[in-house]
Amino acid sequence: MPNLTLYSTAAFLILDSDGHRILAKYYRPKGSPYSETKGLSTLKEQKAFEKGLYEKTKKAGGDIILFEGYPAVYKHASDLIFYLIGNPEENELILQMALSSFYDALNNLLRSQVEKRAVLEYFDLVMLCLDETIDDGVIVETDSSTIASRVSRPRTDPTEIVINEQTLTTAFSTIRDRVAQRISSM
Repeated sequence: MPNLTLYSTAAFLILDSDGHRILAKYYRPKGSPYSETKGLSTLKEQKAFEKGLYEKTKKAGGDIILFEGYPAVYKHASDLIFYLIGNPEENELILQMALSSFYDALNNLLRSQVEKRAVLEYFDLVMLCLDETIDDGVIVETDSSTIASRVSRPRTDPTEIVINEQTLTTAFSTIRDRVAQRISSM
């Protein structure tokens, strides 16, 4: 019988077109059946895993593979490759849905310019987007518009004046001037 758990992801990676790491987040939450993920514990093992994964997926074509016992879904985007690595018994379709929603949210946030320069420039948004999608190895959201709305910064209307932001002196002066204008016009 398979291990039923919410901890579905082992790692999330973004590699550039040369196979260099842009972002790597490995999940090993305590208490999960995969807390001691074999082969991904040390930096040396992670780098070797990433290098082998890149070699297998550097050419566009597929989107799901089984690599060293881990299901991996990936997506090519201009000069980047996005990977979502699942735990050994995870369903690839769930991983694909999570990766697609993350990518679509990121595409929305970066205004359809998902490339290395934009990802590095807006790295904070990328990390927030990832955190809204996956939390400690658990996929928490698969709706791209929800992810993007939680991450995006609210736009402020420059014409909107909020009384709370005015000092008492400024507010008193404004009211005094208006009352004086009305009295003088009578």
